[in-house]
Amino acid sequence: MPAHDSSDPSDSLDPFAGFELVSVYSRADALRDGVLRDITSLAKEAGFSVPTAVTEAVYHNYLDPSPELLAAGQSLTGRTWDVLQVLLFAIAVNPDRSCILFKVLFVLSPGSPPVPIELKAIIGPGDDARPVLTILLPSED
Repeated sequence: MPAHDSSDPSDSLDPFAGFELVSVYSRADALRDGVLRDITSLAKEAGFSVPTAVTEAVYHNYLDPSPELLAAGQSLTGRTWDVLQVLLFAIAVNPDRSCILFKVLFVLSPGSPPVPIELKAIIGPGDDARPVLTILLPSED
């Protein structure tokens, strides 16, 4: 019987064995590039225990208020806090899910009524395999 060659990629349980890694885009890269915005500090104040970020789309479309909304009393911190509080409730209702859809009311222009906006929260392994939380639009991955 011939000796077994353990260097043969077809013998590996790794589905990517034998493939050359072309590139990697890490969470740290996304935070550095602004694709993700770190909100961990405020999330910890709200009761979260893992690094937390929002996507650029969530940040620019819903969290960062326009000058008109700032003048009307809205703030980045307040809007982010609202998202975190609603998410805490959604997690309490669905504690065993790694992906949760939830709605947050946002004032989009001064004097207009709040509009429900659906967001998605995903918890999963980060760059070092420890859990991280990301808040994004439902259409984002």
